[in-house]
Amino acid sequence: MIKQSQTLPNPTLRALLPGDALTGGGTDVGNRAALSEIDASCRVPVLFFFLSGLAWLLAGTVLALVASIKLHTPGFLAGWEWLTFSNVRTAHLNTVIYGFASQISVGVTIWLMCRLCRIPLVAPGLVTVANLFYNIGVTVGVGGILMGDSTAIEWLEMPRYATPILFISYALIAVWTIVTFRLRAERHLYVSQWYLLAAVLWFPWLYGTAQVMLLIEPVRGVVQAAVNWWFAHNVLGLWFTPIGLASIYYFIPKVIGRPIHSYYLSVLGFWSLALFYNWNGMHHLVGGPLPSWMITVSIVASVMMLIPVITVAINHHFTMLGHFGKLKHSPTLRFMVFGAVSYTLASLQGVASALRSVSEVTHFTHHTIAHAHLGMYAFFSMVMFGAMYYILPRITQREWPSNSLISLHFWGVALGIVLYVVPMSIMGFIQGTMLNDAAVRFLDVVQFTLPWLKLRTLAGLLLAAGHVAFVINVGWLLVRMFEPYRKPVVRILTGEAETVAAAKQP
Repeated sequence: MIKQSQTLPNPTLRALLPGDALTGGGTDVGNRAALSEIDASCRVPVLFFFLSGLAWLLAGTVLALVASIKLHTPGFLAGWEWLTFSNVRTAHLNTVIYGFASQISVGVTIWLMCRLCRIPLVAPGLVTVANLFYNIGVTVGVGGILMGDSTAIEWLEMPRYATPILFISYALIAVWTIVTFRLRAERHLYVSQWYLLAAVLWFPWLYGTAQVMLLIEPVRGVVQAAVNWWFAHNVLGLWFTPIGLASIYYFIPKVIGRPIHSYYLSVLGFWSLALFYNWNGMHHLVGGPLPSWMITVSIVASVMMLIPVITVAINHHFTMLGHFGKLKHSPTLRFMVFGAVSYTLASLQGVASALRSVSEVTHFTHHTIAHAHLGMYAFFSMVMFGAMYYILPRITQREWPSNSLISLHFWGVALGIVLYVVPMSIMGFIQGTMLNDAAVRFLDVVQFTLPWLKLRTLAGLLLAAGHVAFVINVGWLLVRMFEPYRKPVVRILTGEAETVAAAKQP
């Protein structure tokens, strides 16, 4: 850790260290006071984002379990017309994408941006109100899906009347995040800030463009499919991925106390992601009625994604080298490293799946679902869990109350997602091979998938157990935070305070 009295020898070294480490971290009283002020400014909005996100996570988990059971037991809840598989699966997707993942990612972004800019959050009250309306938008959207108002456009299924609420709410949050960045006290930009600022700007471009071209003034014909996959693929790659990588770049060096391995690899990884990822979506339409050049360009761009993936993997691995022993002591580090490894695996699987020879087998199979969960859950969600394990004790000024619940959370979700992704990937490939064989009856393919789908439900139960353990631990942490205020409130409510005051009067 660099002390306040030390001089950083060159700009490159500054780029390797998180901004709030540049003046000595916790060794300097003034620096600790500044960080405490920053954390205090973020406390209410970030807690609101996290608690709202976790509430949607629990709702999404229930919907996911219902959808999973329906795949192998179609009669489950068959008497409830609003709980058909299509409704439940779509509601689950939008709940976890817009309710859980987006809110947690915004909360992490705000806290990281304030810490790295070394400035308290600008207009925390406005950000909190905007988040309240954002949650209203998600509630309206998910409710509309369950009532049958889905647009039937994947990742954009929320009805049109929910869209303005979501977009305006996010715009307000994004504007004040950018204002906070603009007023930063630390002029040096750390690598995490590149990714965070890019994500904050990329998402409204993606969401707004897709809404206009698919719902407000719809384009015609197969162009709709092209726009749909451009959006669906880039939401993961240009919204969630940058925030996930920004978190890894911040928390791994922060926890182990050493700088990122290579500044130049960080630059290469960032700009190659920005250059190649936005071309990727069309490879999901291999065999579709689109111009061959569009799909070919997308496949080439997918293969070129090996550049950012490998550079980021090398940077993370060599940063951690010699510090893997700290994994058993830090929940943040465990989740971050698990997520970093999963990012590499998900990206390599994505590159392979983009190839025509592979896509012809895996398309329209459960292999695609496994790949989506490897990227969205094993990478992004695990990283967000790790970030919350670091941030929550700092904004509540309380330690985690239960190590057992932390272990249950990690092992539940880690084993659950492995049990989900590995069998589903294998099954999906076999399923695709059987579907391509004209001699195999479709009913035989369905019968083949049933045992694997039951295994998927078991994996979902493990994930659910981990989620419940985490939410209980967070609730316990909040109880500890409010403990000093409990007795005064009880005294006021019971009238004890007035009795004591009257007794003291002469």
